[in-house]
Amino acid sequence: MAELLPAYLITGTDRPKVTRALRRLRDRVGEDATETLNASESSGEDAAASCNALGLFAVERRLVVVEQVERWKAADVKAVQEYLRKPAPTSVLALLGEEIKRDSALAKAIAKAGEVLVYDIPTVSRGRKADLPKWVEQQFRERGIVIDHDAARALVELAGDNADELTTEVDKLSTWAAGERIGEREVAELVPARADAPPFDLTDAWGRRDVAAVLAASERIVERSGDSPRDVFLRITGLVTNHVTRVRECQALDAEGVPPAAGADRLKRNRFYVQKLYEQARNFSEEELGDAVIRLARLDLALKGGSKLPGELEFTRALVDITRPAQTARAG
Repeated sequence: MAELLPAYLITGTDRPKVTRALRRLRDRVGEDATETLNASESSGEDAAASCNALGLFAVERRLVVVEQVERWKAADVKAVQEYLRKPAPTSVLALLGEEIKRDSALAKAIAKAGEVLVYDIPTVSRGRKADLPKWVEQQFRERGIVIDHDAARALVELAGDNADELTTEVDKLSTWAAGERIGEREVAELVPARADAPPFDLTDAWGRRDVAAVLAASERIVERSGDSPRDVFLRITGLVTNHVTRVRECQALDAEGVPPAAGADRLKRNRFYVQKLYEQARNFSEEELGDAVIRLARLDLALKGGSKLPGELEFTRALVDITRPAQTARAG
């Protein structure tokens, strides 16, 4: 095992990994030899003094942890820089903070004497928004489990964007899966909704052509989301588009005489879920499903600025159009 360095800076948006990195340090040094400070109450000089005091009397390694170091001012950073010129030989300084950049004065000081550990959740390239579904997939891979991309997205929809809560759900699902692949249906059945209404409330209502239930489910998702209505409308549009596409695939397999069990094997999806898709496909004609995909594409364009009408009106009209029974549509 490598020798511990005099100092570490642990930062990043992947809070579970930050926590695990700190836990590894604590385990190596021992809880009895660990002192925890908070930058809101302790200065850089306080941290240096703790390291030096421990270093004078400790025979073995001691660990000084300082949390929320993003609160420190220039004077605090300077005190740490001064300490690191000649760090206590038996002390390890571990600094934890949010959004500490590698080119900051504090990070550069730690890099010279120790190591900077950055654990970030993958981001979407354009908006730099956290790509949580991709991160969820990675967490499952690390546990030897494969999860469908749509299932990972559904997990985020249900559990929210708190990485710690997502990690709890990943651990639970990984234990339950016991090495088997995880699909959307398993996520819907096993993960309690905390962030939004379950997306399957909406797609199941659409599948049975229940307009009122579709609109109610979409309203719950919008109400419980912390995002802007436009972003939620776009997310729901994408979710429903993917679902309709899968229903069309199953309708085509059904037309070929492929039973649901064989269809699940061919699509590499959960059999219970594919059975549901087959049932929904039988409630729509081939033409209706094709029209639904086109209507959703038009909605996506409208929500992205292609319409002068309010986004909520465009969204509601589209959901009604793709859900209502054919005879109702003709009568309207």
